[in-house]
Amino acid sequence: MTTIVTTSPGFGKHGRVPERLAERGWQLIRCADPKLPPDELAGQVTRADFLVVGLVPVTSETVRNAPRLKGVLKHGVGLDNIDIAACTARGLPVTNTPGANADAVAELALGLMFALARNIPAGHASVRSGGWDRQVGTQLGGKILGIVGLGNIGRRLARLARALGMHVLAADPYPDTAFATAHGIEIVGLDDLLGRSDYVSLHVVGGTHNAGLIDAERIGKMKSGACLLNLARGEVVDLDAVADALEHNRLSGVAIDAFVTEPPDTRHRIFSHPRAVFTPHSGADTREAVENMGLMVIEDIACLLRDKLPRRCVNRADLEGEVDRGKSVTHR
Repeated sequence: MTTIVTTSPGFGKHGRVPERLAERGWQLIRCADPKLPPDELAGQVTRADFLVVGLVPVTSETVRNAPRLKGVLKHGVGLDNIDIAACTARGLPVTNTPGANADAVAELALGLMFALARNIPAGHASVRSGGWDRQVGTQLGGKILGIVGLGNIGRRLARLARALGMHVLAADPYPDTAFATAHGIEIVGLDDLLGRSDYVSLHVVGGTHNAGLIDAERIGKMKSGACLLNLARGEVVDLDAVADALEHNRLSGVAIDAFVTEPPDTRHRIFSHPRAVFTPHSGADTREAVENMGLMVIEDIACLLRDKLPRRCVNRADLEGEVDRGKSVTHR
C-alpha cells in the first residue's frame, strides 16, 4: 500500500480530492498539528512513500530518516521550507503546485485593500460594541497599486485591480513584459514603485534572499500615507519597522497574512494598532484552491509511481544530470 504523510492541514479534505485518494487506496497519515512533538512526526515520516508538505520544514534530517520516501510534494507554491539540495542528494523529486492558489491569494489581497480603504474591521467592531462610528474612507478606483513579484498571483491581482480602475505598477527581476504590455501594467524598479504607490502588495518567495526586503529604509521610500500588504512570507517585512511607520503615520494601514512564527506572538505592538489587519496565513484557503492543489499533488504522485518525473518537478534538471544554474524563482 502506498503511504502518504502530510503536514498540510488542508490536503485530502476538500472537493474531489478525498474521493480520488479513496479510489487509489492510498493510506493518508496526517501530521499537521503544529504542536505535534518532533519525534512523533519523525516516526511517521519513516513510514512515508510520499511526503506532502504544508508549512512544516523539510530538512536534511527529515529525508535522511525516511528510507521509503519516493518524493516530496509541496501542497502550495513556496518552497522555502524544503531543503531541495538535501532532497536532490537523496534522489528525491520535489514538486509544488504553481498557479493553483493564485486566484485565491489575489482575491484576498484585494479584499484586504478594501478592508483598509473603507475601515471595515473598525466599522465592524464599532457596530458589534453598540457604537456607530462612521469613518470616511477612500475608493480604490484611480489609486496606484504597486505589485512586488509579477508571478501567477501578481498577474491575477493586476487584472483585478485594473478592472477597478487602478493604475498598476510592478517590480520583478524577470518581468513578464508581454503580459504587462497587454494589460497596461508599468514595469518599474522597486524604489520607484515604493515612492509612487498608494498600495504596495508583496508576492515574492521567502527565504534569505528576500528576508527584510521591506525594512525601515524601504518604508522610508514609500509614498507618505500608503498601505502595505504582505501575503508572501513573514520574513519579507520587518514588523518593528512597520509598527514604527504606523505609529508615526508614515503608513496609513497594513494588512498581513504571513508571519515568521505561526501563530505569531501577539504581544508585539503591531497587533494592537487600530490600522493593522491580520489574517491567519489564509491566502490559499478557499475550497477551489485547496482542491486544485490536492488534485495536482495526486497527479504528481501517480506520475512518480509510474517512475516518471512530473512536469512540476522543480529539481528535474539536477535529477537528470542537467544542472541549470541560471534559473531561480523570484515570485509566487
